[in-house]
Amino acid sequence: MSDDETDDDSLTRRAYLTHGGTVAVGGLLAGCSGDGSEPTPTDDGDGSATPPATETESTATDDSYSVAMAPMGEVAFESVPERWIAYDGGYADMAVALGKSDGITGIGGADRYYTSVYDELPGVGVDRDRIEAHPEVRTKEEFYELDNDVHLYDPKMLVNWFDWDESDVAEIAENVAPFLGNLIFRRSDEWHDYRYYTLYEAFERVARAVREVERYRAFRRFHDEFVADVRARLPPAEERPNVFLTYEGTTEPETFSPYRLDDRGTSKKQWRDLGVTDALAGTDIENLSTTNRGELDYENLLEVDPEVILVRGHERKSPSEFRDTVLDYMRNHPVGRELRAVQAGRVYRGGYLYQGPIHNLFLTERAAQQLFPGVFGEVTSDERLFDRQRVADIVNGEF
Repeated sequence: MSDDETDDDSLTRRAYLTHGGTVAVGGLLAGCSGDGSEPTPTDDGDGSATPPATETESTATDDSYSVAMAPMGEVAFESVPERWIAYDGGYADMAVALGKSDGITGIGGADRYYTSVYDELPGVGVDRDRIEAHPEVRTKEEFYELDNDVHLYDPKMLVNWFDWDESDVAEIAENVAPFLGNLIFRRSDEWHDYRYYTLYEAFERVARAVREVERYRAFRRFHDEFVADVRARLPPAEERPNVFLTYEGTTEPETFSPYRLDDRGTSKKQWRDLGVTDALAGTDIENLSTTNRGELDYENLLEVDPEVILVRGHERKSPSEFRDTVLDYMRNHPVGRELRAVQAGRVYRGGYLYQGPIHNLFLTERAAQQLFPGVFGEVTSDERLFDRQRVADIVNGEF
């Protein structure tokens, strides 16, 4: 299969065994929900209500079931996965939220899986030693070695980022376990020519794969209540700042890689939920992607002159450490100090590239306090916008 083809109707070994040689195309989510209830539309904060995942029950055995997701298509399971691995922290966070942290065997990129937020949730955590033992799982040999029951990876990402062939994907799906994942943190890669999902659409599919739909629904209800409460307290749209989101991992930034908030990737969900304006709106500046690696210098950025600058690449710094390094450098830069965001001290850490449902709660709280401290409290304050214990109860199965 060529790189520009999708594999929505590709067949895993388990899918073939379960469906007797018949598989549904991934875009046609036929069947009924796993608990017999009618599915309801979901809204991930971007205004687009879409039906949730549906699950096709198999008649091959009493225990088999399937989940549909692009680009894999219909993915079947003979039993509930116990051992799992995710490429990024977003999908790993989904599994943790569903009470499956004990099953992690490693991750595709440990450096961008931020687990410190779990420290604020009683009884919630993940074994960091296992993650650090296998911090960059990207080769077939490692997939064989870890012998997982499901791989929360977008297989097209392996093909386009790590030089896998389609035959390599098929081999691992047949000999080890199926893939279930879709690269959703941004929507600007040319090779991603199949369906995207919102954070909660992807989260629901993972929940169906590990048979934790009720826990997902409890989390969904909590999320919707939290976001509704925050939105109800926001100032009018005309009083909200415009925001420039960028990546620059050094403490002495000279250039800035741009992100567009309007591409609806999950890594920008909190900013959309807060109704902020993209400072790049109306410009011809493209979003950072696999094919676009363009950067802006201070002169370029001064032409945009955003009210708030959010810099990614500094999540292991505290707010004060960030201000004492990155912001301090920009304040002393001959051009940087002319930016109104710098003059006002409105330069902040930009949040995780890969965020799951637990991450998103914390990042939305942080973003609200960064942008609207008069309403939600300073980002360095002890004010909390959501109930940590209630989140922990859902993760721990008490809902």
